[in-house]
Amino acid sequence: MAEKQKLSRETMAFRVAKEFEDGMVVNLGIGIPTLCANYPSPDKEILYQTENGALNFGPNATPEEADLDLVNAGGQMVTPKPGMALFAHDESFAMIRGGHIDMCVLGVMQVSDKGDLANWLLPERGIGSIGGAMDLAVGAKKLIVVTEHTTKDGKPKIVRKCSYELTAQECVDMIVTDLAVIEVTDKGLVLKEVAPGWTAEEIQELTEPKLIVAPDLKEIELM
Repeated sequence: MAEKQKLSRETMAFRVAKEFEDGMVVNLGIGIPTLCANYPSPDKEILYQTENGALNFGPNATPEEADLDLVNAGGQMVTPKPGMALFAHDESFAMIRGGHIDMCVLGVMQVSDKGDLANWLLPERGIGSIGGAMDLAVGAKKLIVVTEHTTKDGKPKIVRKCSYELTAQECVDMIVTDLAVIEVTDKGLVLKEVAPGWTAEEIQELTEPKLIVAPDLKEIELM
């Protein structure tokens, strides 16, 4: 039997971008989150912010458009938009800590059923860096994490309790993976959407905490 298809990184970013609302200030973290800027909705104006000091930029730049002075959090060159602003780190963190970020999208190594986030230290490799994610996790009004559902060796990334060092506690509102869209609620993790061809039971087998299946569970819309 052929292996079931999982969503690509680009498709995950596309699904996350559907959560952006007109007029939002959205911070995009390193990795898959930076791809979200490549999927703008023509009827929405989204102001993307990056902690290294830029506001209101567009999709990633092509080699012909590239400007070494215009980069996102992942060091990728982006396209400018009318009214784009550049500023120092202190002003960027004043925006974050001042509650001016409507939504933040971050990558994650582990996330718990209570919305605890672990994304800065990989213990088995001894590699990590304390950065803006700690401020963004508590400073943004809403936090979405996007990641593969399991590790490369098949272990769940969605766990009952994080074994990795926490970035912040009870801060995640939504989890988007290559298999599912899950909402973090006071009652637990609610499975809202599944990747095409996957069932709730199959998602549960790859998820440590018990999932609450939404009455209106549906497939992730890819259009």
